[in-house]
This record gives sequence, C-alpha cells and structure tokens, in this order.
Amino acid sequence: MAAFSTSSSRPYHIIIFGASGFTGQFVVEEVARTASEGPKGSLKWAVAGRNRAKLEKVVEQAAGTLSKPELKSEVDILVADVSDLDSLAVMCKQAVIVLSCVGPYRFFGDPVVKSCVENGAHCIDISGEPQFLESMQLNYHDQAAGNGVYIVGSCGFDSIPADMGVIYTRDQFKGTLTAVESFLTASAGPEGGCIHDGTWQSAIYGLADSNKLRSLRKKFGHKPLPVVGPKIKRRGTLFYSNELQQYAIPFMGTDPSVVKRTQRYLTEELNESPVQYGAYVGVGGISNIFKLVFAGLMFFFFVKFSFGRNLLIKFPEFFSFGFFSKAGPTRKQREGSSFRFIFLGEGYTEGSDPSEGKPNGKIRTLVKGPEVGYVATPIAMVQAALTMLNESDSLPNTGGVYTPGATFAKTTLIDRLNKHGIQFSVL
Repeated sequence: MAAFSTSSSRPYHIIIFGASGFTGQFVVEEVARTASEGPKGSLKWAVAGRNRAKLEKVVEQAAGTLSKPELKSEVDILVADVSDLDSLAVMCKQAVIVLSCVGPYRFFGDPVVKSCVENGAHCIDISGEPQFLESMQLNYHDQAAGNGVYIVGSCGFDSIPADMGVIYTRDQFKGTLTAVESFLTASAGPEGGCIHDGTWQSAIYGLADSNKLRSLRKKFGHKPLPVVGPKIKRRGTLFYSNELQQYAIPFMGTDPSVVKRTQRYLTEELNESPVQYGAYVGVGGISNIFKLVFAGLMFFFFVKFSFGRNLLIKFPEFFSFGFFSKAGPTRKQREGSSFRFIFLGEGYTEGSDPSEGKPNGKIRTLVKGPEVGYVATPIAMVQAALTMLNESDSLPNTGGVYTPGATFAKTTLIDRLNKHGIQFSVL
C-alpha cells in the first residue's frame, strides 16, 4: 500500500494542486487553519500550480487572513502543470495526498489522477462531474488497487453532506434502512450569494455530454442493485414539498450518482443492505419558479450548440439570474450563506423482516453547514484528507477509486465535520 506517512523522499503530507484557483485559495486557508490536526499534531504541506507568483500571492493572502505570517516562510511552493506530465510526476512523488482543485475536471483532472496512481500519491478532489468521476473509476480503479493508492472524488459539498448523510441516517436507524430522500435548501444573508462560474462551466459541459455518460455507464456492466422493501417513489419534476414548505425539484447535481456508487460498494464488497435514494432541492415560491423555468429553457436550448455554450460561458450572470458569477461570492456573502439537508428515511425496525410487509420505521436527520462552495467545500475536503492521514486502518482494505461514503463509512469523518461546522443530527 502507498504510504500514509512522510519520508525524506516524500516530505509533504498534503500538496494542494491548483492552489491559486478560486476554490483552491480557500482550501489553502483551511489547511493552514487545521494543520495542528495532522499526524502527531503537525502537518507538512505545500502548494502547487502553474504560476509561482500567483501561488506566492495566495500564501501571502492566507497569512494575512489568518494572522499567521509564518506561512510565508513555512509553506513550500511547487510549480506543476497538467500539460507537463514530468512536472506532475515530480509533484506527486513528494506528496502523501494531493488535493486536486483543478476544475473543470473533465479538462484538467485526468492527468492528476493518472500521475498520482503511477507515483504512489493518494488523491482527493472536489469534482461534481459524474462523467469525470465514473471515468476515473473505470480507467484507474484496478491500477490504483494494485498500487495501494486511494483516489477519492467528490469530497466537497458535492458530495460529502449527501453521501455521508445517507451513511449517518443508516447508522442512526435501529433496524434495516431501505430508502432515503434528501431535501436541500440554501440560504443567503443580506448581501445575497452566488457561485463562481467554474461550477457553471462544469454544468454546461456535463449536460452537453450527457449521452457520453450513459454509454460510459454501460461499460461497467453493473447488475441492478437489489431493492429491499418497496421501491422508492420518484416525485415530480416540480412539486410542493411539505417537508420544506416550498416548491422543489429533483437535484440535478452529482449526489444521486455518488450515493448509488457508495451503496453498490457497501452491498457488493461488504454485504450490507442497500439504501435507495432520491434527492431534491428547494427552489422557493412562485416567482422563483418562473425564473427557474425561463433560465432552464434557455440553458437546455443553448447548451446543445457550440455557439450557445460559448454564450452561456461568456455571460453566466445573465443566463443564471446572477446565481453564477465570474467574480464569485464576496467574503460577506460567504459568511452570510448556509445550507440545510433534511433526510427522510424509512425501513424495518429491529426484529422485523424486510421481505414481509411495509416498512414500519421512519427517521429524520439533518446535515447543516456554512456556505456551500467556498466554506463547506474546503472544510469537507481538508477533513477528508486529515481522516485519511490519521485513520488509514479504517479505509477500504485495498486502494482504488472510491466515493466518500465507501472510503469513510468506517472512520470518524462525521465526528470531525461536526467539530468544524458541518453538523449531523437526528431530528
């Protein structure tokens, strides 16, 4: 198995690659903030990317924000570029874990994963792109397993709250949990909120390539997961949610595919009972529905054509009614925003036979936390890395390409997140 400790030839516990990107800069801050939680109370880390001057500026900015001037002399800077495979190899050979912050991952993520697998570095990313995540599993799982390397995707807001939320709900239910629905709401403060347009670009390319995702999934040759209890009923395209007291739609992000992959691993590798999953997101009242319909129609029309995609990419604020922005959220916007995930589960209580009758037990759980993109995501990513460093004995028995739930189901990641503002509770 690839090492989980540093050595003279592999001096860094963590290297943040893409540290000068919009999300990367906040990951840098979060690593600096939690370095004392590393193995034996310390963490040796570095930043990496294409431009040394930009990386120096990010470290300097983190030093100022956190009032830690020592960062400027303690944090090493490495120059590496996804288009220069030799530079990636040099970087990966020096890291125990690479935190990959180079989205859109469909364009920049593959060389990083490949280099990590070949050079013995574990890798964590924050991708919300199912096509990338599942292609990494298809292309690199066996090689990663052979080299003892753990590649763990979607370790940001996509999809740790959802994936670990289902695990938490299952663990808190006294019996056999058979189905879970999640309902997501996000709130902004008086300054409003938005998301950087890197996520917007990932959505554009993901929808444009949806046919490729379907053909990719056929290559796995998976058999359908067994259904325990009644089959979960899918809700409509738009419906009024009594749980949220507002209108809701199916969640279009990567959470459903990540949770399903986790449940497949738990069923096929650990012989655990699979949990069915449905994911929904609140969209507010009638006025928001009109905006959503209008923006959705434009998006689905323009994304089909190269010219339309270019327009969507060039004017994210216009086409998303300000929800996505090239500038990203301000610090005040980040501080004023938050999210809530309500999980509604049902199953069979202890002593009941899941093969007979209807489910006789219900459970409600909550996962809540700070702003999703640039506060919660760095927290989740960094705590995932610290969990791997400190609890390697609790990871899957062999390396491979895994989901967060498959990787961390037997660890204390949820406890760690609770201490850092992403809170799990039973309602």
